[in-house]
Amino acid sequence: MKTIQFDVLGKEPRSVQLAASKLTIAGWTGRNSAQVLHHIKELADLGVTPPKRIPTFYRLSHALLTTDAVIETVGASSSGEAEYCLFTLDGEMYVAVGSDHTDRALEAHEVTLSKQVCAKPISRDCWRLSDVEQHWDSLMLRSYIEENGAETVYQESPVSELLHPRELISKLEAPLRDGEVLFGGTVPVKGGIRAAHAIRVELHDPVLDRTLVCQYRTETL
Repeated sequence: MKTIQFDVLGKEPRSVQLAASKLTIAGWTGRNSAQVLHHIKELADLGVTPPKRIPTFYRLSHALLTTDAVIETVGASSSGEAEYCLFTLDGEMYVAVGSDHTDRALEAHEVTLSKQVCAKPISRDCWRLSDVEQHWDSLMLRSYIEENGAETVYQESPVSELLHPRELISKLEAPLRDGEVLFGGTVPVKGGIRAAHAIRVELHDPVLDRTLVCQYRTETL
């Protein structure tokens, strides 16, 4: 199992050790069908075959999860995307933020394989879902990439554009058990999907004025 240490932020901060036993990446999780179709078109323009079901769940190796600041990739055609992440520990559910880093060239041939060949960065900090569930739809999901030496906003949308965690989990074949990690899907990008080698993803809570951050760079093998 892959063990990850998280710092739980909130009124009673503490560190927890998650023995990750399963990783699932959710796709096509938008609440708005028009936006889902828009994202499908974005990927279709890259040659990616449309999904057979919505939402779709990709089972990947839990060993891909990482909190490292640098990940290695094959080739220079990969990019990340911001996603809220869920995991359970001792019966309680937590929220982190991560990046479903994907090989875009390979994605046109096989979606699951394009995800499996890339590490999945995740934030070191997390929140209890119970602390944010009442105002969940006010949370903001953002990502930034480095282009021409400057940071550019790549994604910026409220999580209300995606299925609520409880609804998303209800669509799994089995409940989310201790040690299982679920990436909750992403939001549209600005300016089209493109490769990036410096990425920062954020989940911002404007009500409690705090932000989960996952930042990393890639190195091409």
